[in-house]
Amino acid sequence: MRNVVIEAEWHESARLIRIQRDRTELGVGKISVVTAGTSDIPVAEEAALTAEAMGNRVERVWDVGVAGIHRVLAERALLQRSRVVIVAAGMEGALPSVVGGLVSVPVVAIPTSIGYGASFGGLAALLGMLNSCASNVTVVNIDNGFGAGFVASLINRKWQSPEE
Repeated sequence: MRNVVIEAEWHESARLIRIQRDRTELGVGKISVVTAGTSDIPVAEEAALTAEAMGNRVERVWDVGVAGIHRVLAERALLQRSRVVIVAAGMEGALPSVVGGLVSVPVVAIPTSIGYGASFGGLAALLGMLNSCASNVTVVNIDNGFGAGFVASLINRKWQSPEE
């Protein structure tokens, strides 16, 4: 690809090629991207890279799942400074609800197909996230890092009101 487009960047962890020609910052605030476990990083990194390509400042917080709740609580201040939070989680998909309870901004949840036991390729996480009690949580499809990064970017965008 680099032989065709010199600006092409291969991001192995996200399995993504990105060509970022315009680096204008379009976001009002910061987007935080969070994973429950290290196995969720590829999907979360896809979301982070998408949000960056769309002109956002992004902070990454990896491996703060509910199995060690103290890890996400230690990041509470960072999460509360965010304008949007993206949370990638497999297994039962509980982390977006926890984060939703800690912040007062939109949380975009990504169920991942990672998991063992009765995770059913991400279906268990998807259903758990769809049933979240936190009202600020919305859900994209299984492994849809691009969709999460895109919608978080739209939420964070500096909008100008249309002239009437």
